[in-house]
Amino acid sequence: MSAMGWSDAPIYERLIRERGDVAADARKTAEATWREVGRIMDFRLPHAIAAQDSRLR
Repeated sequence: MSAMGWSDAPIYERLIRERGDVAADARKTAEATWREVGRIMDFRLPHAIAAQDSRLR
């Protein structure tokens, strides 16, 4: 969007009132999904995993 911003866009404000802020809802859902995936899956690099495994032995 241009320099005017969302608050100066009456069409966008009307859509938010009618339909809800879909962009904000999608962003919140994506962030929550990212946190959940981070808890479930291990994204560490293989050498970090190997280092931790060797410390556990």
